[in-house]
Amino acid sequence: MLEAIHQRLDARLAKADADLSARYPGDRPGRQPVHTVYVPADRLTPALPAEWGAAALAALDEHGVPYAPDLDGLVRAKLAAEPIEDLRIDFEDGYGRRDDAQEDAHAQAAARFLSEGRTPFSGIRIKCLEADLRRRAVRTLKIVLDGLGTLPPGFVVTLPKVTSVAQVEAMVEVCAALEPAPGALRFEIQIETPQSILGPDGTALVAPMIHAAEGRCTGLHYGTYDYSASCGIAAAYQAMDHPVADHAKVVMQAAAAGTGVRLSDGSTNVLPVGARTGEAWALHSRLVRRSLERGFYQGWDLHPAQLPTRFAANYAFYREGAEEAVTRLDAYLNRKESGFLDEPATARALASYLRRALDCGALAPSDLPFSPTTLEAL
Repeated sequence: MLEAIHQRLDARLAKADADLSARYPGDRPGRQPVHTVYVPADRLTPALPAEWGAAALAALDEHGVPYAPDLDGLVRAKLAAEPIEDLRIDFEDGYGRRDDAQEDAHAQAAARFLSEGRTPFSGIRIKCLEADLRRRAVRTLKIVLDGLGTLPPGFVVTLPKVTSVAQVEAMVEVCAALEPAPGALRFEIQIETPQSILGPDGTALVAPMIHAAEGRCTGLHYGTYDYSASCGIAAAYQAMDHPVADHAKVVMQAAAAGTGVRLSDGSTNVLPVGARTGEAWALHSRLVRRSLERGFYQGWDLHPAQLPTRFAANYAFYREGAEEAVTRLDAYLNRKESGFLDEPATARALASYLRRALDCGALAPSDLPFSPTTLEAL
């Protein structure tokens, strides 16, 4: 009798099982960068990562350390060795509109830079697919891809100002037509218009956008200022911690859960320069920490002097919580008392937290009783 019931259930739920597995494969393995640095294409130089690292170190030397002294060695070592984890060469807002010959030349220069693999993760942000810009967006993408030939590891295209599922479907078509090998090209969706969150019939659109990408979407990136401005927020109050930002990001988080699509918070345009450096560092540190606590493990940086607080905030977040995370995960794995009744989902979150700590350099493998392989398996 039970076997007959089992067989009927398997038959009834076969399609639902297949859909669940395809649409929600779980977290994507591997490292996620802690930030994406946006640099306008016309300001790209061959030595840009080293230049940003040197500028960040110079800011520390000039203005003093804006974080706990025990983090200074880690931060300075990071700035010297790997100041930019993910670089996005920008052909959109930060770049503006140029004549075709000029943008073509900058696209060719971007391809040369990207082919050298100077950062662990990299890519370009093209113009959006609205009617007056889509031809230029596709042309720039083609020039970069032709110049690359083979895509460097971690390469991704950022699609800005997405306002419909149809634009995501169109981007899938563009990728299939231009990519150097089938399935090789991936893209991020920028959530920077209210139309991405709520469609004209009142339905949420972020989840349909993810699934319309047919597995090519790697991330959702929140655009602080475009989104806030579109919601009518006055310039002085446009910020990553405004209620309209939190609402959009909660929707993004729910839509991406279980899909393998990663999240990135936006940026602050309050730059640490001149007399306002200390104030801007305090703001940036607070906002980065706030994002981390809310499950946004990546954000945008727009200026070299934002790098010290980006890395310091990450290091503090992981180092402060590491001891408890280790105790709880050890107790879970070895069935010991820890004062917490942790379930498998929480154990996975603890393992992910420690794995991210290793990936960003907050901890070394020798700091943990678990191997990276064990954490990844969990």
